[in-house]
Amino acid sequence: MRTTATGRPRLEERKRPGNTARDEVLDAAAELFTTMGVAATSTRQIAEAVGIRQASLYHHFRTKNDILAALLSGTVVSSLSAAHQLRDRPEPAVVLLHALCYLDCRLLWDSPWNLGILYLLPEVRDPQFDEFHRQRTELRAAYRELAERVVADLSPPAPGCLDVTPDDDAVFRMVETLPNLRADGLGAPDQPARTADLAVHLLGWRGDWAALRAASRAVAAELAQRPVDEVTSSTVAP
Repeated sequence: MRTTATGRPRLEERKRPGNTARDEVLDAAAELFTTMGVAATSTRQIAEAVGIRQASLYHHFRTKNDILAALLSGTVVSSLSAAHQLRDRPEPAVVLLHALCYLDCRLLWDSPWNLGILYLLPEVRDPQFDEFHRQRTELRAAYRELAERVVADLSPPAPGCLDVTPDDDAVFRMVETLPNLRADGLGAPDQPARTADLAVHLLGWRGDWAALRAASRAVAAELAQRPVDEVTSSTVAP
């Protein structure tokens, strides 16, 4: 016996990337938020960009802010997962920090839409986005911990290196410059790798760049293959 599919039909054929309708909604919203602005984008416009009825969009997200919260969290959660997995690995701290920087920068630099530029929007100060801010604060702490471990391993510190303190977020802040570079059309195609190099250079590391990059890429490749929910190329030397 044949059965017919249930549910409302699309207004048109699938035209957004994504494995699910929810993914398509997020992709459409990401494009509109980063090109038109959050305030200027309506849920109707998002639904039309996906090719679904506005009522169908509300099956996945109750409000526009719910969509924004999901997008913002998506810019942090995989990097935070990687940071958790890196914490107890046996590789030297400089390899772990370089790998985290590289993975995080790749997310900010290579994603289809430049969502990092949305971080400072007035809307994001709303308590509804507290979970995103909690995740981002936790990621910042992971960067700080790894940076402190890198500096502790340097003996003696190299001239001109950063004097890292418990409140120093220099590496984290450096990573978060990528959305602005991207928005301004600056940076290089291999900017994630360059930024990872610069991060450890500023901390005072002066070692074998080829070996560091190879070890970092091996760690990054391993972590990239792991599901996020497991956790509750060469560049010019600086």
